[in-house]
Amino acid sequence: MNHTLSKFNRIELLGQPFDVVTESQTCERIMESLRLEQGGVLITANLDFLRRCVIDKVFSHFVANSELVVADGMPLIWASRLQGTPLPERVAGSTLCVRLAGELAREKRSLFLLGGNPGVADEAAQILKARFPGLVIAGTYCPEFGFEGDPEKLQSIRDQIQSARPDVVYVALGSPKQERLSELLRPYLPQTWWIGIGISLSFITGEVQRAPAWVQKSGFEWVHRLVQEPQRLGKRYLIYGLPFAVRLFAKSAWNRVRKSESPS
Repeated sequence: MNHTLSKFNRIELLGQPFDVVTESQTCERIMESLRLEQGGVLITANLDFLRRCVIDKVFSHFVANSELVVADGMPLIWASRLQGTPLPERVAGSTLCVRLAGELAREKRSLFLLGGNPGVADEAAQILKARFPGLVIAGTYCPEFGFEGDPEKLQSIRDQIQSARPDVVYVALGSPKQERLSELLRPYLPQTWWIGIGISLSFITGEVQRAPAWVQKSGFEWVHRLVQEPQRLGKRYLIYGLPFAVRLFAKSAWNRVRKSESPS
C-alpha cells in the first residue's frame, strides 16, 4: 500500500508558502519518505529567493508545489514573527546538508553531489565520507558553464544521475539554476530527493568561510558574505535586498494589524 505522509503546517510570506519545521524535522521527514520510496524537492529559500518568487510567477508556482519549503534566512524568520505566524527556526541549507549526510550514513544511503566550482564536489565528497563512514557517495559532477542552454549537456547530467540512482542529490548551482534543474530531472528519478544547497559545498571544503555562529544567529551573515564577495553579492544585497526586506517587514506588520482587527 502506498503510504502518504501528512503535510506540515504552512504559513505565507508575500504569498509564498513556508513549512513550519525545524532542521531536525526536515531531516526526519526526508528519511521517512526515503524509507517509503518517495522522493521530492526541498527548497531552501532566503530573502533573495523570496524576491525572485514575487517577480517570477512561473518560478513561484514550482516552489509552491515543492514537497518542502524552508526558511534559510533570518529576515524571513523575523517577518514570520512580525506577522504573528512564527516559523520555529532558520533551516540553513549549509548546515542541513551536513546533518542530513549523517542521517543518510546511518542507513547506508547514497548521495550525489552536483555542482560547485571545479573539484569542490570531489573534495566535499571525501570530507563527508570521512566524517560519516556509512555514507555512500553515488557520484559527483560539475557541469560546464552554460549547461542549462545545451540539450546535450543536460542529457549528460541526466544520464549520470539516472545511472547512479542516488537517494539524495545535493544541487549546488545557485538559484534559480539549481531549482530549475531539479524540476527538469525529478520525473526521471521520482524516488530521489533533490535539495538545492547553493554555495554549501564550498563551505564544507573551506573554499568559502562561513560567518561565526553568533553572526549567523544575529541575522547578519549576509554582511560577512558581502565582505568576502563584494562584486558578486553587492547588487543582490544592497540594491535589491535591503529595499525588498523593508517591503517584506511592512507587509508582515500590516498582515498582523489586519488580523488583529478582523472579527474572531
